[in-house]
Amino acid sequence: MKSAIVLLSGGLDSATVLAIARAEGWRCHALTLDYGQRHRVEIEAAARVAKAGGAFEHRVVHLDLGVFGGSALTDKSIDVPRAPSAGIPITYVPARNTIFLSLALAFAEVVSADAIFTGANAVDYSGYPDCRPEFFDAFAALANLATRRAVEGAPIEIRSPIVRMTKGEIVQRGHALGVDFAQTVSCYNADGEGRACGECDSCRFRREGFAASGIADPTRYQPGVS
Repeated sequence: MKSAIVLLSGGLDSATVLAIARAEGWRCHALTLDYGQRHRVEIEAAARVAKAGGAFEHRVVHLDLGVFGGSALTDKSIDVPRAPSAGIPITYVPARNTIFLSLALAFAEVVSADAIFTGANAVDYSGYPDCRPEFFDAFAALANLATRRAVEGAPIEIRSPIVRMTKGEIVQRGHALGVDFAQTVSCYNADGEGRACGECDSCRFRREGFAASGIADPTRYQPGVS
């Protein structure tokens, strides 16, 4: 059985990607990054998703991107927007996917994984530059110049199976593969119980995805959210 690293945030997208990788027969080493994000309940959600999704193991890497700031997700002095904004939003975390993929690449070398799976999406997303297909193509080229595995003839593949799907299509795919979306947390402003704010970009995309899919939305919302 081939092994893969699956970047697992605890949200809807990465839960679906774990299910896709498992359905393709990969032994999945789930990797979650505790990077100082304000929506930390997603780390607990990732543990639930990894267990339910049949991951071979689940590891959490601790790093603090809050030391740099520059994002509403890592700097508590910056409010998470409650309405859509023009351009790249303040929820963009500088170089986040580059950092995450680099750590996954190190893990892949250690466990002799043949692929890294990411749940990034370039269709229903907030305009983050590191969620585009061309970014993953470029990182794959870098990965196979920078690793012993590749130099010795065993390149590592960067897989982004939902990158061109709409959120509705992702929901449908995950549902078909048995993903329990009630276990996932997507909200940038989730409370301590994992209940969603219903107003941030991530909540908006998630709601629209379930509505488009025709599948009931199991998201738990904070009191007063309609």
